[in-house]
Amino acid sequence: MALRVALSKLARKGLVQQTPFRAFGSEAKTVSFPDYVLRAPSTDISTLDGGLRVASETVVGSETATVGVWIDAGSRYETAKNNGAAHFLEHMAFKGTEKRTQQQLEVEIENMGGHLNAYTSREQTVYFAKVFKKDIGRAVEILSDILLKSKLEEGAIERERGVILREMAEVNKQQEELVLDHLHATAFQGTGLGRTILGPEENIRSLTKADLSDYINTHYTAPRMVIAGAGAIDHTELCGLASEHFGSLPNAPKGSLEVAMDPAVFTGSDVRIKFDSDNTAHVALAFEGASWTSEYAFPLMLLQTMLGSYDRASGLGKNVASKMCQEVAQHELAHSVSTFNTCYKDTGLFGIYAVAPDNKLDDLMWYVMGNLVRMVHKPSDEELERAKVNLKATMLMGLDGNSNVTEDIGRQLLTYGRRMTPAEIFSRIDAITIDDIKATATKFINDQDHALAAIGGIHELPDYNWIRRHSYYLRY
Repeated sequence: MALRVALSKLARKGLVQQTPFRAFGSEAKTVSFPDYVLRAPSTDISTLDGGLRVASETVVGSETATVGVWIDAGSRYETAKNNGAAHFLEHMAFKGTEKRTQQQLEVEIENMGGHLNAYTSREQTVYFAKVFKKDIGRAVEILSDILLKSKLEEGAIERERGVILREMAEVNKQQEELVLDHLHATAFQGTGLGRTILGPEENIRSLTKADLSDYINTHYTAPRMVIAGAGAIDHTELCGLASEHFGSLPNAPKGSLEVAMDPAVFTGSDVRIKFDSDNTAHVALAFEGASWTSEYAFPLMLLQTMLGSYDRASGLGKNVASKMCQEVAQHELAHSVSTFNTCYKDTGLFGIYAVAPDNKLDDLMWYVMGNLVRMVHKPSDEELERAKVNLKATMLMGLDGNSNVTEDIGRQLLTYGRRMTPAEIFSRIDAITIDDIKATATKFINDQDHALAAIGGIHELPDYNWIRRHSYYLRY
């Protein structure tokens, strides 16, 4: 609503420029964008000789910057034998290099007033640093040092096994993380996407220095990396720093054999872990979704927004906009319910995650499935327009801060090969019609197999065939 009011005010003041575009299946029309969308900072992108890409967004007047390395490698690219190697390497990167001990590295970052961190996902590994403007050069040098010259000492590897096992124990206490890992394992069983990021306990206890070195030699190549930065960044300077410190990166794996990506195969299935002593159930229900580059990617984002989310602890209560969430709140069917839409290179997961009392699961699934299938037949124009405004606002708010912008640049270059401007994103959102929503729901929800993972008091959770039967309407 706030964004809609802001747009109308800008239009009255004449600050809105007109941009013509052609929406799929419709006549050419003109759409209005506010001035701040059209004047968003540009993203400078360069490709160095070895294939390494450097991308940055300069924020005038900023005194800090975030710079990082985005690598097109994660747990999906591992095998059953070395599953967990990418995450293990993330830990080992901070344990000392040929140039710095672990203590020297930590002291240097502290003395800069900086922040050095990393994370691993199923398809990407990321290392980044937040520093003052004057320390950008040192930050890039440190990133190259921990990535390319990590010592991987045997003693440090042995000590880190215990750290990762404790991390695994903590993750397993977080029911949402555990349920979503089980969901991936059953939905993509037998493929790379079905493996966990941390890897199984036996791998954590058995991975060797040779396994970690092999992973680096296979996946850490220049064409699969992006150096991204935002804030007080000079693009030419960043390109020079990247060339100086990452110029030694190979442009092909050792042995010149590229590792083919393990294709994702979705399998309709479920995994149920029942604890009769629990009075709460954690349930994730998902259909196969779309890839980042699919024509259905943006319609699914809007579907996710239309179905919405609800938390009993929030102030909205029964007045939440989503019809599904209204029904859940009115009948007190769940502590929380949310819609998720996870994209990967060649597939995705679209579904509902709910935390509910054990004696409300039957009714909860009735209303959830009813609202999912309703999107196939009768989503309303009001729901779509509200979702468009919400999605635009969410995307713009997600770009607040240098770190968020850097994350967006790195992710988009790995997934799209370029970075979409806010104006292009707004155009793609505005081009979607109610018929597109129906067509998308028909393709991904109507009479489709699903994957389900559930933990806790799930004695009332309907079986697979009941849920499968309620993924479509019977009309006579």
